[in-house]
Amino acid sequence: MGSSKPVIFVLGATGQLGSLMADKLKGEKTIALRVSSRKKELIPCLKEKFGEAVYLDLDDPRTFPEALEGVERLFLLTGYSFDMLVQSKAMIDAAKKAGVKHLVHLGVFTPKPDCYDPHFAWHQMIETYIKASGIPYTLLHPNCFLQNFTGFYGMAHKGKVIFYTSKKVGWIALEDVAEAAAKILVEGPSKHQGKDYWFSTESLNIQEIAETFSQATSTKFTADARSPDQFIKDISARYQTIDPYFVGVANFFHQVADGRMDYIGEVRDDLPQLIGRKGMTASEWAALHKDELLKFV
Repeated sequence: MGSSKPVIFVLGATGQLGSLMADKLKGEKTIALRVSSRKKELIPCLKEKFGEAVYLDLDDPRTFPEALEGVERLFLLTGYSFDMLVQSKAMIDAAKKAGVKHLVHLGVFTPKPDCYDPHFAWHQMIETYIKASGIPYTLLHPNCFLQNFTGFYGMAHKGKVIFYTSKKVGWIALEDVAEAAAKILVEGPSKHQGKDYWFSTESLNIQEIAETFSQATSTKFTADARSPDQFIKDISARYQTIDPYFVGVANFFHQVADGRMDYIGEVRDDLPQLIGRKGMTASEWAALHKDELLKFV
């Protein structure tokens, strides 16, 4: 590759978090950024925007070795599907073979080991495999993303803010996770090796979220706290087949509602030690995304 700068490879640069991270990293003079896409037609555009882009298909590990050539630091995140288990294992194996010196993994909020929500447990298994690989690692544990309201979950709709429990949960803005993850990758394993970082800035229930959105947009948002059972019914109306991942999400809502996952309401924020400030409150995030939220009125 001919570069003395460490090559940082960010997966998911066409997604919400990955694109925020790539934007943060593209102007960083001390590193060389690499991004990827499974859609070959997007690669020229990504090259123009970020400098280096390669083809990589998480469902085809044969594409991994070339994409990982020369990579020193890897940001690992996978899609919202049961396939994340095999995708992650294959990527960790390929990273080991490629000589990756730092692996930063996006997981979930699991402060207690006895966690039996399926997709949370999958992340715990992946983290165990990362540790066993011998690659220096940093594990990120974000709580519920505020972007779930404006993203593909469709939790803001026609003036309603929809959630599947009335319990408080911890919230984090993707912008803050992106800033922290980018800094960790730039600073590298000498500072962050073997560390877990937790991102849960503010604990709010759906009624408080609705009030926050109403204030930020000067428009009425109403809280719609549905039963956990309704989640699968609502997702089924939008997708022909339901991936086991979403069964896990339904399980999450059940376990939050019945108290087994009460820890999801914890505030635990490592952002001050990473980026020198607290994470965005829901109010600050809503003000930033005012125009986007107004589309859901």
